[in-house]
Amino acid sequence: MHFTHRRRLVIAIVSSGIALIVLIVVGLFGLLRGPDKPSEAARPAPAASASPVPTARPDQPPPILATTDPEKFTRSVAGALFNWDTRDRVGLSDWAQVVVDVANTEEAPAVASDVRDYLPAAQIWQQLTTYGTRQWLEIESVTVPEAWSTALQQAAPGQIPQGATARTVTGTRHREGTYNTQAQQTERPVTFTVFVVCPAHETCTLLRLSQLDHPLE
Repeated sequence: MHFTHRRRLVIAIVSSGIALIVLIVVGLFGLLRGPDKPSEAARPAPAASASPVPTARPDQPPPILATTDPEKFTRSVAGALFNWDTRDRVGLSDWAQVVVDVANTEEAPAVASDVRDYLPAAQIWQQLTTYGTRQWLEIESVTVPEAWSTALQQAAPGQIPQGATARTVTGTRHREGTYNTQAQQTERPVTFTVFVVCPAHETCTLLRLSQLDHPLE
Protein backbone atom coordinates (compact mmCIF):
# COMPACT_ATOMS: atom_id res chain seq x y z
CA MET A 1 0.00 0.00 0.00
CA HIS A 2 2.79 2.38 0.92
CA PHE A 3 4.62 1.60 -2.34
CA THR A 4 1.43 2.11 -4.37
CA HIS A 5 0.84 5.49 -2.73
CA ARG A 6 4.43 6.62 -3.52
CA ARG A 7 4.08 5.43 -7.13
CA ARG A 8 0.89 7.43 -7.61
CA LEU A 9 2.58 10.49 -6.10
CA VAL A 10 5.54 10.21 -8.51
CA ILE A 11 3.20 9.85 -11.50
CA ALA A 12 1.22 12.91 -10.40
CA ILE A 13 4.40 15.01 -10.05
CA VAL A 14 5.71 13.96 -13.50
CA SER A 15 2.35 14.65 -15.13
CA SER A 16 2.21 18.11 -13.55
CA GLY A 17 5.71 18.89 -14.84
CA ILE A 18 4.83 17.89 -18.40
CA ALA A 19 1.64 19.96 -18.25
CA LEU A 20 3.61 22.99 -17.06
CA ILE A 21 6.07 22.69 -19.96
CA VAL A 22 3.20 22.48 -22.45
CA LEU A 23 1.55 25.56 -20.94
CA ILE A 24 4.80 27.54 -21.21
CA VAL A 25 5.29 26.67 -24.90
CA VAL A 26 1.66 27.35 -25.80
CA GLY A 27 1.76 30.55 -23.78
CA LEU A 28 4.70 31.91 -25.74
CA PHE A 29 3.05 31.42 -29.12
CA GLY A 30 -0.20 32.73 -27.68
CA LEU A 31 1.63 35.88 -26.59
CA LEU A 32 3.15 36.34 -30.03
CA ARG A 33 -0.08 35.71 -31.93
CA GLY A 34 -2.58 37.40 -29.65
CA PRO A 35 -6.18 36.33 -28.98
CA ASP A 36 -7.99 34.38 -31.69
CA LYS A 37 -10.83 35.93 -33.61
CA PRO A 38 -14.26 34.25 -33.45
CA SER A 39 -14.38 31.48 -36.04
CA GLU A 40 -16.44 31.96 -39.17
CA ALA A 41 -18.46 29.24 -40.80
CA ALA A 42 -17.59 27.85 -44.21
CA ARG A 43 -14.14 29.44 -44.33
CA PRO A 44 -11.53 27.51 -46.33
CA ALA A 45 -8.05 26.56 -45.28
CA PRO A 46 -5.32 29.18 -45.85
CA ALA A 47 -3.16 30.85 -48.53
CA ALA A 48 -2.77 33.11 -51.57
CA SER A 49 -0.39 34.30 -54.27
CA ALA A 50 -0.31 36.18 -57.57
CA SER A 51 1.23 39.25 -59.13
CA PRO A 52 -0.55 42.64 -58.98
CA VAL A 53 -0.95 42.67 -62.76
CA PRO A 54 -1.06 39.05 -63.95
CA THR A 55 -0.14 38.57 -67.61
CA ALA A 56 -1.95 35.23 -67.87
CA ARG A 57 -4.58 33.18 -66.06
CA PRO A 58 -2.59 30.56 -64.13
CA ASP A 59 -3.99 27.10 -63.42
CA GLN A 60 -2.32 27.24 -60.03
CA PRO A 61 -1.10 30.16 -57.88
CA PRO A 62 2.65 30.80 -57.95
CA PRO A 63 4.53 28.96 -55.17
CA ILE A 64 6.24 30.80 -52.33
CA LEU A 65 9.94 31.41 -52.87
CA ALA A 66 12.25 28.68 -51.57
CA THR A 67 15.06 30.59 -49.88
CA THR A 68 17.30 30.64 -46.81
CA ASP A 69 16.81 34.42 -46.47
CA PRO A 70 14.10 35.23 -43.87
CA GLU A 71 13.25 38.64 -45.36
CA LYS A 72 12.86 37.32 -48.91
CA PHE A 73 10.78 34.46 -47.56
CA THR A 74 8.60 36.85 -45.55
CA ARG A 75 7.98 39.05 -48.59
CA SER A 76 6.97 36.00 -50.62
CA VAL A 77 4.61 34.81 -47.86
CA ALA A 78 3.08 38.29 -47.67
CA GLY A 79 2.47 38.24 -51.42
CA ALA A 80 0.87 34.80 -51.19
CA LEU A 81 -1.48 36.02 -48.47
CA PHE A 82 -2.66 39.12 -50.30
CA ASN A 83 -2.07 38.77 -54.04
CA TRP A 84 -5.03 36.93 -55.53
CA ASP A 85 -7.38 37.29 -58.46
CA THR A 86 -10.92 35.89 -58.56
CA ARG A 87 -10.76 35.88 -62.37
CA ASP A 88 -8.09 33.16 -62.38
CA ARG A 89 -8.99 29.53 -62.94
CA VAL A 90 -8.25 28.59 -59.34
CA GLY A 91 -10.42 28.45 -56.24
CA LEU A 92 -10.04 30.00 -52.83
CA SER A 93 -8.66 26.78 -51.36
CA ASP A 94 -5.92 26.79 -54.02
CA TRP A 95 -4.73 30.23 -52.94
CA ALA A 96 -4.88 28.99 -49.37
CA GLN A 97 -2.86 25.86 -49.99
CA VAL A 98 0.15 27.82 -51.23
CA VAL A 99 0.88 29.09 -47.71
CA VAL A 100 0.14 25.79 -46.00
CA ASP A 101 2.64 24.10 -48.32
CA VAL A 102 5.53 26.07 -46.75
CA ALA A 103 4.38 25.70 -43.14
CA ASN A 104 6.63 24.06 -40.59
CA THR A 105 5.47 20.45 -40.31
CA GLU A 106 4.51 20.69 -36.64
CA GLU A 107 2.73 24.04 -37.10
CA ALA A 108 0.82 23.31 -40.34
CA PRO A 109 -2.64 23.01 -38.69
CA ALA A 110 -2.08 26.25 -36.77
CA VAL A 111 -0.85 28.03 -39.90
CA ALA A 112 -3.96 26.85 -41.76
CA SER A 113 -6.07 28.46 -39.04
CA ASP A 114 -4.00 31.67 -39.16
CA VAL A 115 -4.43 32.09 -42.91
CA ARG A 116 -8.22 32.02 -42.65
CA ASP A 117 -7.98 35.48 -41.09
CA TYR A 118 -6.30 36.82 -44.24
CA LEU A 119 -8.52 35.38 -46.96
CA PRO A 120 -12.19 36.19 -47.57
CA ALA A 121 -14.84 33.78 -46.31
CA ALA A 122 -16.24 31.44 -48.97
CA GLN A 123 -19.47 33.41 -49.40
CA ILE A 124 -17.58 36.71 -49.65
CA TRP A 125 -15.24 35.13 -52.22
CA GLN A 126 -18.21 34.18 -54.40
CA GLN A 127 -19.50 37.75 -54.23
CA LEU A 128 -16.08 39.16 -55.10
CA THR A 129 -15.92 36.77 -58.06
CA THR A 130 -19.05 38.35 -59.57
CA TYR A 131 -17.20 41.68 -59.53
CA GLY A 132 -14.02 40.22 -61.05
CA THR A 133 -12.10 41.38 -57.99
CA ARG A 134 -8.35 41.14 -57.68
CA GLN A 135 -6.19 42.11 -54.70
CA TRP A 136 -2.53 42.86 -54.20
CA LEU A 137 -0.20 44.14 -51.49
CA GLU A 138 2.19 47.04 -51.82
CA ILE A 139 4.89 46.37 -49.20
CA GLU A 140 6.39 49.46 -47.59
CA SER A 141 8.67 47.88 -44.97
CA VAL A 142 9.78 44.56 -43.47
CA THR A 143 11.38 44.90 -40.03
CA VAL A 144 12.35 42.82 -37.00
CA PRO A 145 10.01 43.80 -34.13
CA GLU A 146 11.71 44.97 -30.95
CA ALA A 147 9.65 42.56 -28.84
CA TRP A 148 11.22 39.61 -30.63
CA SER A 149 14.53 40.17 -28.82
CA THR A 150 12.67 40.13 -25.52
CA ALA A 151 10.91 36.89 -26.48
CA LEU A 152 14.24 35.24 -27.29
CA GLN A 153 15.77 36.37 -23.99
CA GLN A 154 12.85 35.14 -21.89
CA ALA A 155 12.32 31.83 -23.67
CA ALA A 156 13.56 28.65 -22.02
CA PRO A 157 16.24 26.60 -23.83
CA GLY A 158 14.67 24.76 -26.76
CA GLN A 159 11.38 26.60 -26.39
CA ILE A 160 11.86 28.54 -29.64
CA PRO A 161 13.16 26.56 -32.65
CA GLN A 162 16.73 27.16 -33.73
CA GLY A 163 16.82 29.69 -36.56
CA ALA A 164 13.40 31.16 -35.74
CA THR A 165 12.83 34.85 -36.32
CA ALA A 166 10.01 37.35 -36.77
CA ARG A 167 9.39 39.98 -39.44
CA THR A 168 6.69 42.65 -39.27
CA VAL A 169 5.28 43.68 -42.65
CA THR A 170 3.73 47.10 -43.22
CA GLY A 171 2.02 47.99 -46.48
CA THR A 172 -1.13 48.90 -48.36
CA ARG A 173 -3.75 46.42 -49.52
CA HIS A 174 -5.33 47.26 -52.88
CA ARG A 175 -8.54 45.84 -54.35
CA GLU A 176 -9.92 46.41 -57.82
CA GLY A 177 -13.11 45.21 -59.48
CA THR A 178 -16.10 46.19 -61.60
CA TYR A 179 -19.48 47.12 -60.13
CA ASN A 180 -22.37 48.02 -62.45
CA THR A 181 -19.88 48.35 -65.34
CA GLN A 182 -17.90 50.91 -63.31
CA ALA A 183 -14.31 50.17 -62.27
CA GLN A 184 -13.91 50.43 -58.50
CA GLN A 185 -10.71 50.44 -56.42
CA THR A 186 -10.15 50.53 -52.67
CA GLU A 187 -7.06 50.54 -50.51
CA ARG A 188 -6.23 50.36 -46.83
CA PRO A 189 -3.09 50.07 -44.69
CA VAL A 190 -2.24 46.69 -43.20
CA THR A 191 0.40 45.38 -40.83
CA PHE A 192 1.15 41.91 -39.50
CA THR A 193 4.01 39.73 -38.25
CA VAL A 194 5.32 36.60 -39.93
CA PHE A 195 7.14 34.06 -37.73
CA VAL A 196 9.57 31.92 -39.70
CA VAL A 197 12.32 29.44 -39.05
CA CYS A 198 15.39 29.30 -41.28
CA PRO A 199 17.81 26.61 -40.05
CA ALA A 200 21.40 26.87 -41.21
CA HIS A 201 21.74 25.92 -44.89
CA GLU A 202 18.05 24.94 -45.10
CA THR A 203 15.12 26.70 -46.74
CA CYS A 204 12.82 28.72 -44.51
CA THR A 205 9.45 27.44 -43.31
CA LEU A 206 6.50 29.29 -41.83
CA LEU A 207 5.83 28.97 -38.08
CA ARG A 208 2.84 31.25 -37.45
CA LEU A 209 1.16 34.51 -38.47
CA SER A 210 -0.02 37.24 -36.15
CA GLN A 211 -3.58 38.43 -36.45
CA LEU A 212 -3.98 40.96 -39.24
CA ASP A 213 -3.34 44.50 -37.96
CA HIS A 214 -2.15 43.10 -34.60
CA PRO A 215 1.60 42.70 -35.21
CA LEU A 216 4.32 42.03 -32.70
CA GLU A 217 5.57 45.50 -31.80
